Amino acid sequence: MRVSFWKEYTGYYKRLAILGLPVLVTQLGIIVVSFADTMMVGHYGTNELAAAAFVNSLFVVVTVMQIGFASGLTPLVGALFGRGEKHRAGGMLRAGLEVNIAVSAVFTLIMGCLYFHLHRFGQPEELLPLIRQYYLIILASLLPMALFNTFQQTCNGITDTRTPMWFILGANVLNILGNYALIYGHWGLPEAGLAGAGISTLVARILAAVGITIYFMKRRHYRSYREGFSAKTSGLGLRKEVWRTSYPVMIQSGVECSLWAFGAIVCGWYGKIQLAAYQVVNTISQLGFMIYMSFSTALSILVANFTGQQAWESVRRVTMAGLHLILVLATLSSLIFLLGGEHLISVFTPDKEVEISALGLLLPLVVYQYMDAVQLTYCNAIRGTSHVQPLLWISLGCYVGIGAPVLLKFAQIFPEANDGIYWSFCIALGAAAMLLSYFFYHIVRRESLLSNS
Repeated sequence: MRVSFWKEYTGYYKRLAILGLPVLVTQLGIIVVSFADTMMVGHYGTNELAAAAFVNSLFVVVTVMQIGFASGLTPLVGALFGRGEKHRAGGMLRAGLEVNIAVSAVFTLIMGCLYFHLHRFGQPEELLPLIRQYYLIILASLLPMALFNTFQQTCNGITDTRTPMWFILGANVLNILGNYALIYGHWGLPEAGLAGAGISTLVARILAAVGITIYFMKRRHYRSYREGFSAKTSGLGLRKEVWRTSYPVMIQSGVECSLWAFGAIVCGWYGKIQLAAYQVVNTISQLGFMIYMSFSTALSILVANFTGQQAWESVRRVTMAGLHLILVLATLSSLIFLLGGEHLISVFTPDKEVEISALGLLLPLVVYQYMDAVQLTYCNAIRGTSHVQPLLWISLGCYVGIGAPVLLKFAQIFPEANDGIYWSFCIALGAAAMLLSYFFYHIVRRESLLSNS
């Protein structure tokens, strides 16, 4: 039985590792930047840390929605790549770029309007000047981020996960150096505090977008795709196809992420200590989430390739192999949180009140790792099939219908508001994991029957 198991899954583990490791390196680089941002801002001041937590929690919804929308390209390009249609994949990239830029422009307008209502969110009055300044800088980074996301997801779809890795790692290095120089005023630059962290992020995102665009336009490896990109034949049909595949993923990603943003707002009602602690633990939690995301991204790419070939048994097996790997990673992350969580928290802030508040979040953080790992696996497997409509109502039901009311109730009944908020995440993620797994296997069974009929 053991030999049979390894024969069935070993090949899929290898393929997931080959695609997932460059994405993992990328995600680890993002984690390093996030850790550095939080650490530098946290040591600069508790007010700055709390203000960053609030602004980042608002923009993370838009950021994740933009990434989710761009990821709709992965199954489309991946299926074309699986069939060897490089010219059409280039046309799909052009259509995706046009639609992604338009969507990002709308998000920029919406968030620009929201700026004039920041005082209505019930945050501590002394944080508002810091919040407003940092908010405008991050707002300016949405469009270059959308440009980069589109090229990144296209590269992923053709199994070139290394190219985005190098550009993101380069941008991360620039971001950390910029933080050091601008937050504290080193190397002859003015001390800008929290605004300096925002400027550093903006510059890094612009350079990453420009760099990957130039690379695509000049690299010989992409010549066949460039021909399709330059043919100007994408037309309304391809743009509609991108929209149909991408908007459910965008809404699903945004709804899920909005629960965490709502948690930050509720923490702010109880005080800046709870809000700062929430930001610290959210940052630490990325150690798990980003690692799972790397292999679930690889899973989505392989599912898209197999879907293009109508190889539904391979879709099922590679998804199960992905689940095995991601659950192992969830266990490793949980051990890090349990054994080293106290030390990690102390690195981010010298404020003892913030430390004590953050320590209370470690147990629910560990519990929700497994829920998150399962739901990420099946969510990305469904994305790879392009049958993404169930993601819409599952996310609305689990994160809005269940998560938000439970969050408000738990915030009231737990000793610290933020520990109740973290326990509510476990419930919402658990519900999503069950529903996503059910619908994935339903899709595979249905499509397998159709392809055999």
